Amino acid sequence: MEGRASQTSRADSSTTTLPVPPDDQTPPEEHIVTKDFGFLPIPKNLRHDPNHPAHFGLLLNITFGFCGTFVLANLYYCQPLLIQFSKSFGVTYDEVSRIPTLVQVGYAAGLLFISTLGDLVRRRPLIIALVFIAASLSVGLAFTTNLAAFEALNFLTGAFTIVPQILLPLAADLAPPERRATAMSIVLSGLLLGILIARVIAGTIAQYVTWRVVYYMAFAMQYVVVVWLYLVLPDYPAKNKGATYFGILFSMAKLAVTEPMLVQAVLISIPSSACYTNFWVTLTFLLDGPPYEYSTLVIGLFGLVGMVGVALAPLVGRAIDVLVPWFASVIAVICYVIINAIGVGANGVNVASVVIVCIGLDVFRQMVQVSLTTAVFSLDANARARINAVILISLFIGQVMGTSVGSKLFTTYGWRAAAGASLGWSGLMLIAILARGPHVPRYTWVGYAGGCEVRKNKVADMQERQDEESRGPDPVITGSKTDQGHQVIVDGEARDEKVIEKVRIDGTPGEMETLSRDEKQAQPTAQ
Repeated sequence: MEGRASQTSRADSSTTTLPVPPDDQTPPEEHIVTKDFGFLPIPKNLRHDPNHPAHFGLLLNITFGFCGTFVLANLYYCQPLLIQFSKSFGVTYDEVSRIPTLVQVGYAAGLLFISTLGDLVRRRPLIIALVFIAASLSVGLAFTTNLAAFEALNFLTGAFTIVPQILLPLAADLAPPERRATAMSIVLSGLLLGILIARVIAGTIAQYVTWRVVYYMAFAMQYVVVVWLYLVLPDYPAKNKGATYFGILFSMAKLAVTEPMLVQAVLISIPSSACYTNFWVTLTFLLDGPPYEYSTLVIGLFGLVGMVGVALAPLVGRAIDVLVPWFASVIAVICYVIINAIGVGANGVNVASVVIVCIGLDVFRQMVQVSLTTAVFSLDANARARINAVILISLFIGQVMGTSVGSKLFTTYGWRAAAGASLGWSGLMLIAILARGPHVPRYTWVGYAGGCEVRKNKVADMQERQDEESRGPDPVITGSKTDQGHQVIVDGEARDEKVIEKVRIDGTPGEMETLSRDEKQAQPTAQ
């Protein structure tokens, strides 16, 4: 009895013994939620069952993209309508140019304070509620006759138009690793389609009827999305049970300043978004004036040119699934520089240049975003909503820069000054991507290391070999029971009981099985 008590005492004092809960403390099975918001029944086939998880196939992936299209469009309906707003509210171009900025500011507020809830609560009710609120706010946009009220409603609509940015990390969570970039590219293509279709629809409708009809259509489509999501979106449990809202916000801020890869992605995303937004916001003014003098309908139809980027989205995703994301980013950034240089030279001279820039910005912006997001999502699977929020807040900063700086430069100095700003921003992107190489250690801020392997599967094979070499050969463990306690021989060397406990904790299951049955029974009980 004294020997057994002595063993127990020593086990209690050891800092290397892992706690093992007794059998009667096994966690209970996860409760299956049957209602959204406490009163709305969830269809039985969509309820989360841990024993039969929902399958994330192509249909659900496309559903995510479809929903993203008609929700994100809220942010871009206003861009081809600025001239109509100016006439309807009786104000100058400078005053109505605040509207795109305000909707983007609201979007950023939603990313910061609402989208991070995706790491805290069940995402099905969160997504459905947000779409419903955004749709209801669009009703106000259709009927208001006061510019200040219209601006305020645009801000609020932007704040609740963050559903696509909850769907994106959800797709990354559900898709298998080898298809993650492809799944994300499909969702992002839906977002890109939303940007384009918003401009085309808004420009076409406003050519023949009042701009208010655009917002009638907007809230109708969003209510359709609410019903569709209710019928097809599976329920999933919360990811970080026990976390708090302010804890989530604090951890997001910490990630934004302590992860070199994420900081690099932010420094690339800001100018990338500024270039893209600058082009599309100032395009309305460019095509409305000489030498083009196109109608609102024709200006809106320019969004169709960007459909090429949507069509190429699956190919972009597949390429990124094969490549190390850094190399995909480098290719896209170099092409960004070339496209913006073409814009500086000829956007105000020949419409062919405008078409080339439309296609190039859509394709390579998407390539940059998918490759950067794929890379940073690998940092922490349980923090993807927060990581995504950091990236998207940086995109918002770029959108504000592109909208405000681009509009000011265009109205003051002309189209070439606005295009020159985009070229300068794309140069900053190139500096940021080249400052940190593809295979450097996680917490290295600047430099290159680890070679230049381009293929993702080869890098994984190399890492696996390095891990095997670092572990070395498996130790040979034998054991016997003595009156004084335990004696273990590890690779021919006798070790005392304190070392035995560490070997047992650090050993693999295969090593543990080499101990004799008597030796296992003689182990002290872990506390």
